[in-house]
Amino acid sequence: MDVKSRLQENLIQELLSYSVFPDPDVLEETIKRYETDSNMWLYGYESEGILVGIIGFRINDEQEMTIQHLAVEPHSRGAGFGRGIILEIIEEMHPVRIVAETDEETVQFYRSIGFVIRSLGEKYPGVERFLCTYEIEPEDE
Repeated sequence: MDVKSRLQENLIQELLSYSVFPDPDVLEETIKRYETDSNMWLYGYESEGILVGIIGFRINDEQEMTIQHLAVEPHSRGAGFGRGIILEIIEEMHPVRIVAETDEETVQFYRSIGFVIRSLGEKYPGVERFLCTYEIEPEDE
């Protein structure tokens, strides 16, 4: 479900905070970008009526989706919600490709659901970043 209009809610901000640099200023900048950029989308994922995760992304005219933020609340991690969020967003938005940039801590998650991983090297001192790409197979008619 689209939760962009709920950006001022504590739960939405808490979930978003899990996927940004742990700094209140960075979180505030991120919220402002979602509020002002009509090309950024923010969707929430519910389980049994409880919001357990979010995905923030852009999608261009060629239907290439770039994941900006993906987070599952800590107590629900490892239960398949992250994968579910991506599967739902594929169903909803019909991208032809999904790309995400991530760190070493999260790269295995993307690898486990079929993303192709490429190292971008050390983008920040001591921090290796990775580009994760997933090509959507067209459905047979």
